[in-house]
Amino acid sequence: MARHRSLARMQPVLLLAHANGFHGRVFDPMVDGGLRDHFRCVTFDFRGHGDSPRAGVIVDDWWRFGDDVAEVVDAIDDRPLFGFGHSMGGAALLMTELNAPGTFRALFAYEPIVPPTTPAPLPRVGDNAMVDAALRRREVFDSSDAAIFNYSSKPPLNVFTPAAMRAYVEHGFAPQPDGSVRIKCRGETEASIYRTAGDHHVFDRLGEVRCPVTVAIGADLGIGPAAFGPLVVERLPQGRLVRFDDLDHFGPMAAPEKLADAVAATLLVDD
Repeated sequence: MARHRSLARMQPVLLLAHANGFHGRVFDPMVDGGLRDHFRCVTFDFRGHGDSPRAGVIVDDWWRFGDDVAEVVDAIDDRPLFGFGHSMGGAALLMTELNAPGTFRALFAYEPIVPPTTPAPLPRVGDNAMVDAALRRREVFDSSDAAIFNYSSKPPLNVFTPAAMRAYVEHGFAPQPDGSVRIKCRGETEASIYRTAGDHHVFDRLGEVRCPVTVAIGADLGIGPAAFGPLVVERLPQGRLVRFDDLDHFGPMAAPEKLADAVAATLLVDD
């Protein structure tokens, strides 16, 4: 079962789903930056990530992430239920809504990984730079501060706010007996997820999603989720597009307060 946690005790409920390689507590700055004023916020860790009991797994079917979301939803008694998903997390929320229509009142997905299946899916292993990067990723640092310094000094994570970076490292790395820290989402797990990112075909079923879905994208560089975000919106019966041209794929960690305001304003507009 995916491990989940409540970060506030308010109604309505907002379930936050993280990206590949991350964990639920990376959303702490968004929660503290305004979300808790409007929602009871619930986060969790997907299998293979953070403190999930299913650690170190190889994931070759993205629909299992939809199953993880469904397990957390089953443990939440309060309604209405809204969802915010970043990257892989956005795709997983859509999967859950497809499997159980009516689960969510509305969704906000920041650059969800829902690639069009035509003219070509995302590249597979051997052609996917994200797979190679995950397999090369350094997994052990002398300390949390050393990891923070490393990530803060170079792209792509150097856009994180200090609070987001600390949340990412402190909850995403496990202390070792010698005082070092090791990343909880191992490179093999992260790479296995990237390998199959184009295989779930959620794009083909977007017409079945009946709840309102806001798709937010950062700057469009001509490739990736920002590029195909508008195509996702076109296929959604109640889809709308929001652009953040000053942000990139890591917008929720680079501008947590800005995203928190946008999520609250968008999801609660019709509530």
